[in-house]
Amino acid sequence: MTEPMFWMSVAGVVLAYAGYPAYLVLRRSLDPWPVVPRAWTPPVDVLLVVHNAGDALEAKVANLQRLDYPAQRLTVHVVCDGCTDATAAVARRLASGRVRATVFAERRGKSACIGDLLPTLTGDVVLFVDVRQTLAPHALRALTAALADPSVGAASGELVIRDPTGFAAGVDAYWRYEKAIRRLESATGSMVGATGALYAARRQLIGPVPPGLILDDMWIPLSVADAGYRIVAVDDAIAVDHAPPDPAAEERRKRRTLSGNYQLLHRLPRLALPGAHPLSLRLWGHKWSRLLVPWLLATALASSALLAAAGSRLYLTLFLLQAGAYALAILGRRSAWLAGRFPPARVAAAFLSLNASAALALGDYLRNPRAHLWQTTRYQESGR
Repeated sequence: MTEPMFWMSVAGVVLAYAGYPAYLVLRRSLDPWPVVPRAWTPPVDVLLVVHNAGDALEAKVANLQRLDYPAQRLTVHVVCDGCTDATAAVARRLASGRVRATVFAERRGKSACIGDLLPTLTGDVVLFVDVRQTLAPHALRALTAALADPSVGAASGELVIRDPTGFAAGVDAYWRYEKAIRRLESATGSMVGATGALYAARRQLIGPVPPGLILDDMWIPLSVADAGYRIVAVDDAIAVDHAPPDPAAEERRKRRTLSGNYQLLHRLPRLALPGAHPLSLRLWGHKWSRLLVPWLLATALASSALLAAAGSRLYLTLFLLQAGAYALAILGRRSAWLAGRFPPARVAAAFLSLNASAALALGDYLRNPRAHLWQTTRYQESGR
């Protein structure tokens, strides 16, 4: 059984990272489903939940107020989630007719704040943003134009990483791969989530948002899809972010995100059952299969080692190739110089980091049910 285990493991990894995109490319060529945008400027409520981001809040509100959108149709809701710095004071100072501050003394997490605020909103569209990123002036108009298509219920913007170098360049390469998949999903029907830094949804399609969620930017779009509407990508709606300051910071963020996938499966098992949710098969192609990849990689390494020890030159070669790839990834992870000058090293480092994070995320979720209480992340001069 050792030899079949090796090849099945390799096949599983290839299917997870290449098979699903290949299927989407074929689907796009045979049965495309383009978005038909048109100019639409409905009343929009912007929902910005912050925790200890007083140093970034004023700049973010100013960025939102500079959006190319009718001011009288845009209301910004700043929600303070148990802040212990000056964030609440800044929010109250910024409050005006079109900027409203809500301060919760107890820290409960982002989804609890969203769930409390949603019933109070009146706009046709809700725009969800984070405090760290800077939005392009036309971003909101691009999102509402996509939402004017009657088949579309949620529209996601595009996150652009500014000046990635070293390990961050490898992360950026993976992010570009991820965005390509999202565009393919959008062009053939629906994505399975949205970019948390910038997405919009029709308010009346958003289902209840419970407290304690890690990935509200998947829960909310999936509720829209459950109502029979599409989640689409809008390339012209851009949010700009800084590159992660170091590998450890990016890995902490990624582990938290991946633990959110386990939480979704725990809370909504039907997301893994074909036909039980409109996007369950796409979730397997895009999300759930990747949770299996770390274990498939470990199985491939162990089985090839056993076969090599039994005297197989072929599997000795395959084992050494894997070991070399892991060594290159570790060197790329630890050496900014190598990652900056040798693209295979930084891509390998990002791939290893992603899958190590996926393996550790399950334990993170089981050990820490309060992972939804995010920590403020500082990327250069910005914060969340």
